Amino acid sequence: MVLKFIYSIIFYFCFQGALMACDCPFSRLGMDECNKYEIIFRGRIKSLAVSDSKFSEAVYEISELYKGNATKLFKVLYNNQEECSQTLVIGQEWIIYANYKQLDKAKLEWCSRSRRAFNNAKEDFYTITYGNDYDDELKFLQQNLGTHRFLSGPINQSGNRNQLPNNQQSILIALFSVFALILFYYLFNKFFK
Repeated sequence: MVLKFIYSIIFYFCFQGALMACDCPFSRLGMDECNKYEIIFRGRIKSLAVSDSKFSEAVYEISELYKGNATKLFKVLYNNQEECSQTLVIGQEWIIYANYKQLDKAKLEWCSRSRRAFNNAKEDFYTITYGNDYDDELKFLQQNLGTHRFLSGPINQSGNRNQLPNNQQSILIALFSVFALILFYYLFNKFFK
């Protein structure tokens, strides 16, 4: 009995920082909460690119888009080195609440309302934290935000950027430039002697 007590005290002090580090603020499901995010969707993780740098990348295949603009396959950046970070696994289904990092990527904050679907409802710790289960959240999003259509192709990030000429175009530009300089020199000398 005394040994259990000592182990409990040691466990408490050793893991107190880890237990307290993930203290995310409580958020109640509602339109005010949805308005905090630029993109909300339900999707399944298609691929992962885990990085040692600050951000890793998960590609989601979106099944329902509730808010924002996205293609069917959408990239989400996340920090896998935070105390609150969770292990993402290919094939998991999530409801993602995020804000755009770039036009074709969003950044997931672990303390957002994002939540994973569980096969066993008893394992769903989000139900206690958020006050509703996964299915109730889906119904709320479908009824209040509706489902939106996906963008048809990849998002064009280039906008009005200049394109560099290829080798043939560079040679033609150089030749025309030399010809224009010679013509200018000739005309200048002819009319302004």
